[in-house]
Amino acid sequence: MASLSISNKILEKYFGYLKYLDNSAKKKLIVKLTESIETKSDEKFDIKSIFGTWEDDRTSDEIISEIKSSRVEKPTIAKL
Repeated sequence: MASLSISNKILEKYFGYLKYLDNSAKKKLIVKLTESIETKSDEKFDIKSIFGTWEDDRTSDEIISEIKSSRVEKPTIAKL
């Protein structure tokens, strides 16, 4: 999974929320964050893994029919 990099301003905002946690919750959070650092794999996310062809047994006409049948009509609102 890709890493997320955030600015100091955003970190301070998060800390603003987290500083009110009790000590037990803060320790649990520290443990979770530490574990996420230690178990981080060196595998890089391969963008090519999300590309590919559409796989479906239905025909294009069946798919179109299903899309059209799933549409919902919006109720008309009476003008006052």
